[in-house]
Amino acid sequence: MSVVLDRKSHSDTRTGELAAGVQIVQARRALARAFRSAGLDTPDLDARVLVGHALGLDHAALAAAASQPLSHPDAARISQSPARRRAREPVARIVGYKEFWGLNLRLGPATLVPRPETETVVEMALVLIDAVGPRQRALRIADLGTGSGALLVALLRELPNAVGVATDIDPAALAVAHDNAARLGLAGRAAFVACDFGAALAGGLDLVVSNPPYIRRNDMMALAPEVRVHDPHAALDGGPDGLAGYRALARDAPRLLKPGGHLVVELGAGTERDVAAVFSHDGMAAGASRPDLAGVARALHIHHAE
Repeated sequence: MSVVLDRKSHSDTRTGELAAGVQIVQARRALARAFRSAGLDTPDLDARVLVGHALGLDHAALAAAASQPLSHPDAARISQSPARRRAREPVARIVGYKEFWGLNLRLGPATLVPRPETETVVEMALVLIDAVGPRQRALRIADLGTGSGALLVALLRELPNAVGVATDIDPAALAVAHDNAARLGLAGRAAFVACDFGAALAGGLDLVVSNPPYIRRNDMMALAPEVRVHDPHAALDGGPDGLAGYRALARDAPRLLKPGGHLVVELGAGTERDVAAVFSHDGMAAGASRPDLAGVARALHIHHAE
């Protein structure tokens, strides 16, 4: 059913639909009200990002243009997004990209939306690299199950003389990762291989990182709609106990890591002990973990046992 917009307000507060003539700041507030009434967690932020994206304005430009009226095309572009967001499609899916480690990454249907907590894996990896020598040294790294390529491109940006390989079982995800590396000027130091984790790789790696699927299969239906409906299930489903991806990594790790090399994996909340146990064989051992900003153990260091 179509909605007739109020001529005075130029907006419908239930849906966030807009008409020409409304000021940009009023448009943003209309979307925020619609999102708040729909029970979304971050209505103001969502509205700011969606309005800015539709108008091609960053945060500073959006504020500077707050009093400008919308043209008919502008109002039409902005009005395309509220229904999608109220249906719980993530903002990152609507705009088509997500910031990770200060880098804008393109997304696709085959890739997860990178989460802020995954940056903990990058942080821990860099701490381990820094403990041994300068970041400028030559390094060989791998990102297993790369998705959008978030971990790989973040590390290549921080390690200027590193070369890396990204793997994913889904060629469509690899295409997105390659595109992100190319747009960021990093494709010359990266290779992309379609395989299950590290199955097709040789050894001699200084650093391996991975954010494997770790949701227990019976817990999948309890995920938020933004995740359950819109993220690829293969990138979420960790099997009956959530550990299937870690077991695959544990099979590859002894062969992939050079002596003194490091593997850093992302953890689901409350899984540190179980994941550490998966790696406690074949000459491997779990080291320290690193918490995310919420205090949850989010990254775990795996290395050759001494």
